[in-house]
Amino acid sequence: MTALDDAAIAEADRVGIEPLLRELVRLRASQLNGCSYCVDQHSRDALAAGEHDQRLFAVAVWRESNFFTPRERAAFALTDAVTRLSETHVPDEVWHEASAHFTDDELAALLALLVSINAWNELAVSTRGWRPKLQA
Repeated sequence: MTALDDAAIAEADRVGIEPLLRELVRLRASQLNGCSYCVDQHSRDALAAGEHDQRLFAVAVWRESNFFTPRERAAFALTDAVTRLSETHVPDEVWHEASAHFTDDELAALLALLVSINAWNELAVSTRGWRPKLQA
């Protein structure tokens, strides 16, 4: 899993996926999957990378928030659809909107990030192997 995650991050960096966007989509997938450890981890990583508190708090309600760019919104829609694949089958309109904001290489890297975080979420939620600790 670590090798998969490292490869996904390296590819995202190579094609220019912004580090903040990377953390926000990982946070969003983790919210949908109910992974408390990953929500904590990627929230803290986003803050450390310079994300604004208000935007971070609004990721859970991104559709109703005006804090996100069209590119970020397309990434969130793709994240939601991929994370809920059995329900959504990634609608054409979601894919086409993402394609309007990301190159083919960026889309491939974004998908790799989503595969990786969803796999981490599945491991963490099913095993309850990791729990966040409240920071003092």
